[in-house]
Amino acid sequence: MGGRNTVLLDALSWRIPLVSDIPTIIFGADVTHPESGEDTSPSIAATSQDWPEVSKYAGLVCAQPHRQELIQDLFKTWQDPQQGTVSGGMIRHVQACASLEASYQPPVTFVVVQKRHHSRLFASNHDNRSNTDKSENILPGTVADSKICHPTEFDFYSCSHAGIQGTSRPAHYHVLRDENSFIANEIQSLTNNLCYTYARCTRSVSIVPPAYYAHLAAY
Repeated sequence: MGGRNTVLLDALSWRIPLVSDIPTIIFGADVTHPESGEDTSPSIAATSQDWPEVSKYAGLVCAQPHRQELIQDLFKTWQDPQQGTVSGGMIRHVQACASLEASYQPPVTFVVVQKRHHSRLFASNHDNRSNTDKSENILPGTVADSKICHPTEFDFYSCSHAGIQGTSRPAHYHVLRDENSFIANEIQSLTNNLCYTYARCTRSVSIVPPAYYAHLAAY
């Protein structure tokens, strides 16, 4: 209906580092592939974006070559007989900023989130129930950014959700490019807070909603 179930309080009070200061696009992207043995169906790519409340997204979906992980139609140009060179695609604001204005080059932070890994986090003092939730998993909001992370690159594990059954699997966030110069606490807080704005759930979820929505749209 066009409304919002939840919004991020930090967004309304203008307390999100960097993101609140200037108009910012937060978008997620994902690609799903056909099941094993299927060699004809296309792969599906999806993206979404939102600002300033960081809770409402516009979904875009496209089909692309079979089992291609790189999103093909993020940005593309073509020749129009009347308009000349025309730019478009799923997102025009990545490397395509110059298509809007020649001098427009906003800083970009690019983060990959992964759930398919074998890392698990456990409370150091398991007998102390204040360190765990009801399912005896680590508390939501727990972050690990040292010792088990890359020695020089910018990555961290975040368990933003409360475990219901079994052992919680933290999300692994890897900052591949950061032109906004986020400090670790800022981007860890932002990703954790975003996980409370997922429209289909009244709890926090395990990965940031823009990536979650893109995955659902592609699926």
